[in-house]
Amino acid sequence: MLLTDNGIMKGMDLSIIVPVYNSAKTLQRCVESILKAIKKSDNNCEIILVDNNSTDCSVEVAKNLQKQSPDIIKITLCKTQGAAAARNYGAKLAVGEYIWFIDADDTIRSDAIVKLFTRANEENADMVMLGMRRIYSDKHTDYLSAVCPSQPDYKSRFVRYGLGPVQLLIKNTWWTENGFKFHEGIIHEDMELMSSLILHTNNYACVDEPLYNYYQNTGSVLHKCNWDSHYLDIFPALESLYSKFEKEKAVSKYHDELEWFFIWNLLIDSARDFSKFAEGRVGFRKSRSLLKKYFPHWRRNRFLRQKPLKLRLRVFLNSVKY
Repeated sequence: MLLTDNGIMKGMDLSIIVPVYNSAKTLQRCVESILKAIKKSDNNCEIILVDNNSTDCSVEVAKNLQKQSPDIIKITLCKTQGAAAARNYGAKLAVGEYIWFIDADDTIRSDAIVKLFTRANEENADMVMLGMRRIYSDKHTDYLSAVCPSQPDYKSRFVRYGLGPVQLLIKNTWWTENGFKFHEGIIHEDMELMSSLILHTNNYACVDEPLYNYYQNTGSVLHKCNWDSHYLDIFPALESLYSKFEKEKAVSKYHDELEWFFIWNLLIDSARDFSKFAEGRVGFRKSRSLLKKYFPHWRRNRFLRQKPLKLRLRVFLNSVKY
């Protein structure tokens, strides 16, 4: 095995990291879509399946898949619970020039790897963002476009976009040298990190095509029928994100973007969960407190003022609940 000074294996192009937790029903579909994309490309790839203490037959499914492609598929165990821990564990094992986090209940388009690597090589990119097709249980779909660097305000858009890790092809050395990792122990681990990544590079590219199929899983941790105290993880996640901008002395530059990010996640997105449960009342009170602490004049936010009246009314009503 030949290694670079950064410990990355020469000749390995891509490490795909798939956290696996009770994913027996969807894992084969996911991995087969990745294998199809690998076969269509000329890239040397590995798939790292990170079992996160599954209690179903996910590991058996993974082992059967590994038998079919033993040179590509690797199986490992992360004993620390949570998607953040599994992603961090997989990233430490990755030897590819680039890494891509893919969720076990999703799939990728067969030309995804070809498209992403073509763009990454053209731009010598630290990150390549891709578009996603969201697929709902009733089979209807919509499209989440990529933020493109051709847009003059692309960094502003990136900060307030709220993207997930599955939407980025990431250069491994850049990820490692900056010490990036997901916040373990919370459910909003992606929110806590992703918007801050753009502060660390100008080598950014995109492929604005639906290369990723994002299945909306109503049984996921963010779609529970009962109250879960982890809904309140939104607060430490946002505070930690804010601290990342403080560390890079970027709060002033991206003040309006961060303010809007807080408004959206507290008074629109999380408010949906808080409204479902009596225990959620504390969430509305905490939201008011957090906005007062960081953005006392949030009602004047320029991005909020651009939104339709119906959404603005919803925001203001949620800001005075309970």
